[in-house]
Amino acid sequence: MALGFANAALRKSGVSQGGAGGISRGGRNTKIHAIADAEGKPLAFHLTPGQAADCRAAEALLYGLPARCIVHADRAYDTNRIRNLIEQQGGAVPNIPPKANRRWKSCFSRSLYKERNAIERMFCRLKDCRRLATRYDRTAAVFLGSIHLAATVMWLL
Repeated sequence: MALGFANAALRKSGVSQGGAGGISRGGRNTKIHAIADAEGKPLAFHLTPGQAADCRAAEALLYGLPARCIVHADRAYDTNRIRNLIEQQGGAVPNIPPKANRRWKSCFSRSLYKERNAIERMFCRLKDCRRLATRYDRTAAVFLGSIHLAATVMWLL
């Protein structure tokens, strides 16, 4: 299992107020958080505004993990709460690189972490769809529907 996020740029005229569209230093954007299996097939998605913390979105995605899996995530998800949530999911093991300012460094395997590129490849395949890369949709519900449609095509191919 791999946990990751990517940004989707928003058009200026196409943003609704409640549509997971945020304004950060890079401008208007939306983060797509996802979980993928070892083959890079998407399992779940969650949208947040661009300025929202990544660790809050992970909590919504981590419920219902399969037992005895290794969860790879990047440093943005390195919090005690997320680590505990992963460990409570039937023996799942977090493999998250520790942040530089962390006092207690948990065990981390660089060789296992190389499998995390599955989620990066999944995001690259999603971004091949121009509609997702530029976010033409006005509301978060329609944008999430477009993501699910592209993910369904990924599962079929």
